[in-house]
Amino acid sequence: MDKMIHSSLSAMQGIMARQTAIANNMANAATTGFRAEVVNAKAKHLSSAQLDSRAIAYERVFAADLASAPVTATGRPLDIALDGDAMLSVQSRNGETAYTRRGDLSLNESGLVTTGAGDPVLGENGPLIIPPAEKISIAKDGGVWIVPQGGNDSEIQQVDRLALVSFTGSDIVKGNDNLFRVRGGGALPADADARLTSGALEGSNVNMTASLVDMIEASRAWETQVKLLSTAKELDSGGASLMQLPNF
Repeated sequence: MDKMIHSSLSAMQGIMARQTAIANNMANAATTGFRAEVVNAKAKHLSSAQLDSRAIAYERVFAADLASAPVTATGRPLDIALDGDAMLSVQSRNGETAYTRRGDLSLNESGLVTTGAGDPVLGENGPLIIPPAEKISIAKDGGVWIVPQGGNDSEIQQVDRLALVSFTGSDIVKGNDNLFRVRGGGALPADADARLTSGALEGSNVNMTASLVDMIEASRAWETQVKLLSTAKELDSGGASLMQLPNF
């Protein structure tokens, strides 16, 4: 009886992980550059020296959906949509280099460029800082150009270039902060051929219809496991009752 209970319990833990991932995806359906989390389930066999008794369910977030998402024109100079498999290098909260598809850039009071999530954007020379300017533009190759304060359009100059990378051929993993990193450490190679579209934003690739269906399926799977637990309890109670019958 305990085998049935523990197998059902492990399945319920997996279902909870799936529901958490689905809820996170749905909550970020409108987040710029968000990549949906993908959950996978597999059997985890329990083995011992005596007998391989059973396999429990093992379910977790194992990857992110890297498919492209719709791009919307905004006309805002600091908005960028990355083309192909390009990613933008940023500095995570612990100081590590991480990567994102989020392109809603903005300037803080000191001129530091950050994403909409507040992560500092990296250029080829370190954190990207833009001095006071009359006009800012980002070229298709990631070059950041400005017209200095008090200048005119003929005095345009480049201050840096966005540190664009490619994840093709690399094993990357998505963290809880929605940033990507190389699995096991390391950095992605710079991509001189990476291109972007300025004045536009890439949205989230979450499919809300599919997410709703997945949530319903997860809820039904949870109900099934609850019924199994109830059945196990009834069988256990029935067995205990039989043991209490008088011995004639």
